[in-house]
Amino acid sequence: MTADTITPPAPQYPPGRNLLAGQTVLVTAAAGTGIGFAAAKRCIEEGARVLVSDIHERRLGEAVERLRAAGAQQVFSKTCDVTQQSDVDALVSSAIETLGHIDVLINNAGLGGTANVVDMTDSEWSRVIDISLTSVMRMTRAILPYMQSRRRGAIVNNASVLGWRAQAGQSHYAAAKAGVMAFTRCAAIEAAPHGVRINAVAPSIAMHAFLAKTTTPELLAELARREAFGRPAEVWEVANAMIFLAADLSSYMTGEILSVSSQHP
Repeated sequence: MTADTITPPAPQYPPGRNLLAGQTVLVTAAAGTGIGFAAAKRCIEEGARVLVSDIHERRLGEAVERLRAAGAQQVFSKTCDVTQQSDVDALVSSAIETLGHIDVLINNAGLGGTANVVDMTDSEWSRVIDISLTSVMRMTRAILPYMQSRRRGAIVNNASVLGWRAQAGQSHYAAAKAGVMAFTRCAAIEAAPHGVRINAVAPSIAMHAFLAKTTTPELLAELARREAFGRPAEVWEVANAMIFLAADLSSYMTGEILSVSSQHP
């Protein structure tokens, strides 16, 4: 039997280990079935009190209900358009008021799409950059003064391996995610003297319903084929890496980009 014919065992969903016991977490873009929702769920399972946010009010409400149905007791929500600084400021203020304080911010908001450079409009470029990159700056800018005054805090950003790698039709998204990486490194240096850590994860491909709806089966199959495990990541596998960066286990890490990928050349 060759390595190519071996099917790796399916990953097992991990039990909570109280890695975030007593912590409070704010997660953006947490509605739906993607990484943000998985991160919120894993934070709760690790003992945190969580406030989730999203621009979609109905989907956000449904996400909260799903979290509560899964046993979550300490989960709250507030709608927010991360392209609007007034919304961002209101979200941070509401989270502080609701949770008492914020220990962890997970910047998950992002927008993809496929367009070759020769066909891309200014609005397509700007929208992806605004949601995927500028929103990270807005949220960080709003929460850093508060975290720095407390002399503690952790921010986890969601980047992508496309910040390092090339893929046709993804110049706007790749540029945004490379920007998230660079922003993470620079902001981390500024925040470190104040006791605040800023890191990022860089997933390759994590399967969820929205991705399946917006990506062709052919491309998904090709992306999965490139992975050493022959499958996309589960969204909770990416969330696990976020939990590590949010928890004290990574206390000496800041300005780091943690690849969550099994992709081979």
